Amino acid sequence: MSVTLAIDAMGGDRGAVVTVPACCDFLEKHEDVKIILVGDPELLQATLNQFPKAPRERIQIIPASEVVLMDDPIEIALRRKKDSSMRVAIVQVKEGLADAAISSGNTGALMAISRYILKTLEGVDRPAIATAIPNELGLGTTMLDLGANADCEPMHLLQFAQMANVMLQVVDGKQNPSIGLLNIGEEVIKGNEVVKQASELLRASNLNFYGNVEGNDIFKGTTDIVVCDGFVGNVVLKASEGLAKMMSGLIRTEFNRSWLTKCMAVCAMIPLLRVRKRVDHRRYNGAVLLGLRGCVIKSHGSADRFAFGFALDRAYEAAKNRMVERIAGAFVAETK
Repeated sequence: MSVTLAIDAMGGDRGAVVTVPACCDFLEKHEDVKIILVGDPELLQATLNQFPKAPRERIQIIPASEVVLMDDPIEIALRRKKDSSMRVAIVQVKEGLADAAISSGNTGALMAISRYILKTLEGVDRPAIATAIPNELGLGTTMLDLGANADCEPMHLLQFAQMANVMLQVVDGKQNPSIGLLNIGEEVIKGNEVVKQASELLRASNLNFYGNVEGNDIFKGTTDIVVCDGFVGNVVLKASEGLAKMMSGLIRTEFNRSWLTKCMAVCAMIPLLRVRKRVDHRRYNGAVLLGLRGCVIKSHGSADRFAFGFALDRAYEAAKNRMVERIAGAFVAETK
């Protein structure tokens, strides 16, 4: 089965400088993949010329005259920039010309445009953003929602769990993944009414529900999936990213404090590099917009060539294993 990926080649902080080289790398590793690059044709062609070994027969350029900027309000991206590279890439999925779309652009705009063009699956009230967060087991904890839905009803949290359950089976090959509900304590009596009711729904479902989990369980890897509303999820994500950046800076500062600490840094280099690799956020790049009638992947806006390759990997696995169809099937089965 051939897989076609539509790329918003202009999105993110770096645009074609990152997306085009990453796509060329990906095509070398996957002979069953075709790439659609969407954006400024002249710029994309000029960037492609720097990679003469790239399989041009599997690369198509589709023009788009506009770019959704990282600080563009959703209204402008959705209503005014109708020929943006982001929108045109998603249209390729809508029209069946691509199996998945990938963008490093504005998250809010990507969700709004994707929802407007693709619509949500039958039985899904709200789409959600899911991604993996590094844990001490080295496997990553999948967490959702990460910002698409600030306020949720109990049924929405159940649906998030159902979608993530299918995604992990399809993309990561985890059968019957465990699911935790993020709360202020493990006890059933804790939490607000939404969380308490969501817990009851999850316990009554056929999912592998572990129970309530706390924030530290995300990094312990207590469960494969952690479910919460988008407000809490986004706060957790940004806080963990900020903590990681702060710790990295503190370690660098302390090791550069004197000639003695610099010598110590040399001695500690191997374990430090191992730790850095295990928590490298670039290896977990590629958030999935779940619940849509099409596969859309959100790459981090500051992703480099290496990180964007992991977003392509996630899109490829999701498309090849028909993730959207299987999520749709799971919801159809649930209603019967």
